[in-house]
Amino acid sequence: MLTSVVLAYALASVVALALYAFDKRRAVRGGRRVPERTLHAVEALGGWPGALLASAWLRHKTRKTSFRVVRALIVALHVAVWVLVLRARRG
Repeated sequence: MLTSVVLAYALASVVALALYAFDKRRAVRGGRRVPERTLHAVEALGGWPGALLASAWLRHKTRKTSFRVVRALIVALHVAVWVLVLRARRG
């Protein structure tokens, strides 16, 4: 089961990274952007590691405080759930 979860996080992270790159390209060129709700949905589905990597690597979505706060809450929620799961497994 753990392997499946790790693969799901990896896949969602690749999707998040691709969406951030696409959105960054659209932002630079003035095209239609990826909705923030979509970016956050992918983060919530496990793509937050890819989103953090993309944000730092592409320097995208780093200024808007409200966006960063929501992303940080998503990351914190995932970390909290993992802490609870791992503690429960230890016994």
